[in-house]
Amino acid sequence: MSKVLQLNDVLMKDQLGCFIANTFQSWDNFRANKKSDWRELYKYIYATDTRTTSNSVLPWKNTTTTPKLTQIRDNLYANYMASMFPKRRWLTWEGSTKDDETKAKVDAIKAYMGYIIDYQGFKDTVSRLVLDYIDNGNTFVTVDWLDERVETASGIKAGYVGPVARRISPFDIVMNPTAPDFYRAPKIVRTLVSLGELQEYMQRLSTDDSERATAKKLFDYLNEIRLRCSTFEGDISSKDEFYTVDGFATFRAYLESGYAEVLTFYGDLYDTESKTFLKNHIVQVVDRHKIIRKEPNPSDSGVPPIFHSGWRLRQDNLWAMGPLDNLVGMQYRLDHLENAKADYFDLVNFPPLKIKGYVEDFTWGPFEKIYVGDEGDVEVLGSNINPLQANLELNMLESKMEELAGSPKEAMGFRTPGEKTAYEVQSLQNAAGRIFQSKITQFEEQIIEPLLNAMLEMARRKMDTQTVRVLDDEFKVASFMTLTPDDIMGAGRIRPVAARHFAETAERVQNISAFYQSVGQDQLVMSHFSSIETAKLFEELLDLEQYKLVQPFIRLTEQAEAEGIANQHQEDNMMAAQTPGNIASDDFDTAADPVGPPQ
Repeated sequence: MSKVLQLNDVLMKDQLGCFIANTFQSWDNFRANKKSDWRELYKYIYATDTRTTSNSVLPWKNTTTTPKLTQIRDNLYANYMASMFPKRRWLTWEGSTKDDETKAKVDAIKAYMGYIIDYQGFKDTVSRLVLDYIDNGNTFVTVDWLDERVETASGIKAGYVGPVARRISPFDIVMNPTAPDFYRAPKIVRTLVSLGELQEYMQRLSTDDSERATAKKLFDYLNEIRLRCSTFEGDISSKDEFYTVDGFATFRAYLESGYAEVLTFYGDLYDTESKTFLKNHIVQVVDRHKIIRKEPNPSDSGVPPIFHSGWRLRQDNLWAMGPLDNLVGMQYRLDHLENAKADYFDLVNFPPLKIKGYVEDFTWGPFEKIYVGDEGDVEVLGSNINPLQANLELNMLESKMEELAGSPKEAMGFRTPGEKTAYEVQSLQNAAGRIFQSKITQFEEQIIEPLLNAMLEMARRKMDTQTVRVLDDEFKVASFMTLTPDDIMGAGRIRPVAARHFAETAERVQNISAFYQSVGQDQLVMSHFSSIETAKLFEELLDLEQYKLVQPFIRLTEQAEAEGIANQHQEDNMMAAQTPGNIASDDFDTAADPVGPPQ
């Protein structure tokens, strides 16, 4: 019996599956340097000292790290999240036709999208996408369908059912980096699942008895491979490089782990085995050789529901840079100076001694006695370098790192020196934060907006009847709306207006206020401005529509009502003053008196 088992003799390979696995390995190798840079950055972000970073090679005794990269990261994250969700109502529906923008249609779509967004996993996923945006410079997200309904004791199914956002780790997706854009680029997503999850997934893909039988036969084959490899006592070898699965030392270790790797291909490809061109297809490969799914992309949008945004775009390369990538070297310099300065202070506090001739053993310390011979001597070796000069360079480095990351100090509540008016301060903040606003607007347009529209599109295909909770902003009363797929059908798009609206509103309010202060005294100019439309403008800018504060000439009506009430109270007071205090009203009621008036 042979001591070596060849995998090629055991596996029944699909030619298309092996081609996808080879492509995944090739594209993953193209970005090896990028992955190495990400890992180095992670070490600095989560470092507690320099021993786990590239600074560990320096010969310093002190190993302190100044977590400047971590602080910049947390600052960007906090401000990005605050800009994206500044208020409760931060999205709107724009219909393509008049029929698609009726009040009933708008209310139904907004109610359903509010139901999706209120799901506890949505904002958590968005927060992780923002961290990918900052840490890796590349963030990826897709849409999946989730059914968490559980039948209660009363027979009613309760729980969330609907589309959910699924984060894709930048380490688990590859693409052709030279493609003209991400949407048209073929891409492969890697997923690691347990065998139980794989079996459940294959059962969900099967819709009839024949497909279920095929799925069972395929799953039995995958189990048989694992059984044969686990019971074989010799060595298992392979000539194919793509059998090396990330995270596992060997392919045998992978098969014995109880997990299965699924590679999902999205895009166009040519199947040489069947000699057919697969346009806009989804192909899934397990164990890097066996196809478990091959079908056209069911999305109505015509593109795979995977969305990407890069922080700093690179020409002719889809892998973007992050805000922290260029700062790793400065963090290295920061820790280098800090520890060099600390070592110098240790050198000053505990200087080396130069001993000449015969000197008896001694203890170095205050008021200690040192006995030396005729030509003996003990001398302290000092240094003339001033280590305090390093503090200036450290401060300069930290300030420059803040600016280069697009995170101005104004965002942390610090003002630049000098007295300024409120308008000047706002103008400086808007100017200093343009990089910040540009990047968060880019994230909204490339991630949040297409993600929400993809979730709505999936709901139209998969939902049945859904009851959602709706809060009336005017009366603060919760009601429930029953929706069907027809209620949310329509041509148009969901538009988030959080970060864009947040920045534009602040600047517009400041500009209008400055304008009224400068020309407000000129009545000839002000006569051309509508007071009603100006009031509506401020109502929209200050996000006060829900309170119904602006109504034409409502203050005049309220003043008239107030004057009427005041006049009524004044008349009542005058009547009360003219009535004698010792005569009750029933004294004049003779009909109620049985005796009658005195004779």
